[in-house]
Amino acid sequence: MRRTLTFMTITLITGANKGLGYETARQLVAAGHTVFTAARNSGNAQRAAKDLGALPLVLDVTDEDSVRAAAAHIADEHGRLDVLVNNAGINAGGPQPLGECTGTDMAAVMDTNVVGIVRMLHAFLPLLERSSKGVVVNVGSGLGSFGRVHDAERAESRVPNLLPYPVSKAAVSMLTIQYARAYPNLRINVVDPGPTATDLNRRQGFQTVEQGAAPIVKAALFGPDGPTGTFLDNDGVSPW
Repeated sequence: MRRTLTFMTITLITGANKGLGYETARQLVAAGHTVFTAARNSGNAQRAAKDLGALPLVLDVTDEDSVRAAAAHIADEHGRLDVLVNNAGINAGGPQPLGECTGTDMAAVMDTNVVGIVRMLHAFLPLLERSSKGVVVNVGSGLGSFGRVHDAERAESRVPNLLPYPVSKAAVSMLTIQYARAYPNLRINVVDPGPTATDLNRRQGFQTVEQGAAPIVKAALFGPDGPTGTFLDNDGVSPW
């Protein structure tokens, strides 16, 4: 039975049990959204949901069956999805000589960071299209920006010996453009949270999670007249 009232904003955040996903969920719950805190592990999803006043959802973006089951659950409970934040991501270790990066290393990161988003959109686009204000936020990175990496004034230009993670985030940007063009009635954007201290980067970022989540939340709150197919960060529009 569908129990959602029409005025509620139904939001799903992947990787919401910690870091940027958790903080994004916290801020969107505070903004009045009904938030699903998705995590691969049931205990993590339940714990985050209980802490935040959200709804737990077991979802592994690398598992087609898991993604389909999550979409079926939301369809059954609410009939639509208003906001999807594709936050789940991994980083294959720290800096290493590029010659030591294997195909296995690259495939694992791409499967989560890029193919995972494709799985999510394939399953959830029908629900997003049922919304009057469908929004997708793909969490990217300045390390995937050609403009940022070529800018000697930016920290991204001085990060050495990374291959899978930046390549995956560059792919997320193009993926975002293509989906935005194909679905003009949705607001689909990629957001660089900036160098935020999380487990993903071994707490090496200088921003707090509150600062990093801010542009993600801003994009999640876009209305039907908001931008689409753009690359955004805390300063506004970011170079591709």
